[in-house]
Amino acid sequence: MYFQYGEKEIEYLKSKDKKLAEVIDKLGHLYRPVNHDLFSSIVYSIIGQQISTKAQQTIWNKMVNEMGKIDSETLISAGKEKIQSFGMTFKKADYILKFAEKVRCKDIDLDSFSNKSDEEIIKELSSLDGIGVWTVEMILLHCLERPNILSYGDLAIIKGMKMVYHHKEIDKKRFEKYRKRFSPYGSVASIYFWAVAGGAMSEIKGIRR
Repeated sequence: MYFQYGEKEIEYLKSKDKKLAEVIDKLGHLYRPVNHDLFSSIVYSIIGQQISTKAQQTIWNKMVNEMGKIDSETLISAGKEKIQSFGMTFKKADYILKFAEKVRCKDIDLDSFSNKSDEEIIKELSSLDGIGVWTVEMILLHCLERPNILSYGDLAIIKGMKMVYHHKEIDKKRFEKYRKRFSPYGSVASIYFWAVAGGAMSEIKGIRR
């Protein structure tokens, strides 16, 4: 499954920003994978903090191969030492178990998120140990497919913006200018900035202030 967007979003962004329009025309429609399983996606995100994507995937594969479905019941039954044995720190294992407990006892109702605003979900999840604002923003985009997620905390998005607009730095004030320009379709803009940062347009070179 991929993030759903179409001509409405594309034409809006192109009408608002000439440089982004050039990127969109060059790259065409992009396919950004999504995963609608909120619980496992949050666990996967906790695992990946401050380690490489390769290490994150290795730990995740070990968990899935041994435990099968990753949900609150299987994790709580496994316990902290078992979860840690897949290759993560005890601190991360503790974060995961605390999250699983809150889901099991309905302190956090993931099913209710479809009826909550981005801000409400960010506040609720980022209050938990081991889950920061950036993690929640990625969940909003890649699980809930929220349309207006452009994260200042995402280094690849900032890198892509620097490349497209030839800025040496993008501070919060400058970022907000762009975020407002792309609203309400910031998520689609994010997808294109990720692609640029990943090398999809090698002809973009050089920066200026």
